[in-house]
Amino acid sequence: MTRLDELRTNLRAVHDRIARAAADAGRAADDVSLVVVTKYFPASDVRLLAGLGVTDVGENRHQEAEAKAAECADLDLRWHFIGGLQSNKAAAVARYADVVESVDRPALVPRLARGAADAGRVVDVLLQVSLDPPGRDQRSGADPATLAALADEVARTPELRLRGLMVVAPLGDDPALAFARLAGIRADFLARHPDATLLSAGMSGDLEAAITVGATHVRIGSAVLGSRVGVQ
Repeated sequence: MTRLDELRTNLRAVHDRIARAAADAGRAADDVSLVVVTKYFPASDVRLLAGLGVTDVGENRHQEAEAKAAECADLDLRWHFIGGLQSNKAAAVARYADVVESVDRPALVPRLARGAADAGRVVDVLLQVSLDPPGRDQRSGADPATLAALADEVARTPELRLRGLMVVAPLGDDPALAFARLAGIRADFLARHPDATLLSAGMSGDLEAAITVGATHVRIGSAVLGSRVGVQ
């Protein structure tokens, strides 16, 4: 089997999973967009994926993402930055990323705005909100209590476009229970920002649970590309 055949087979299987999960949730399959996460995989795979109809690509390491986006600049792709974002890298990320999904603190906002302005573009932003239970250390994403202020700051920044939320199910938790914590958080968020309806949630192991709670985007890596090379 060639690499192209492998990717085609894996993509078909993932699209089938999305369609089944959407149907089970009473949703249309085309309500859910696929973001293929290509971390550790070469630009040649990105080119094959583009030829198979993939339009959204996710990366979470700035150096790799920047180089890959430049190498594939001739392709009609939307680049999603989905990893933890260092403040000193935010401006650089905004120069090539079409969507930054991991905005979790106010310090990132002016830096992203500066990078977007330098590139003459408006960058879509998703706010990463923590789904960790209260009291757990090493919370991933913004504390839900700070989300409203963060959202308001992004919304009043003209170089950025507030589009919605991003979540990751905490390690060791049942994804369905973790995603269930999202309902109230998202309802409060949408009451203040009703047009910011995107929800990026779900990965290879839990996309079905994410679609059940309304995910509009799922971030899939290994189920499409296989085991990541370069991972120790």
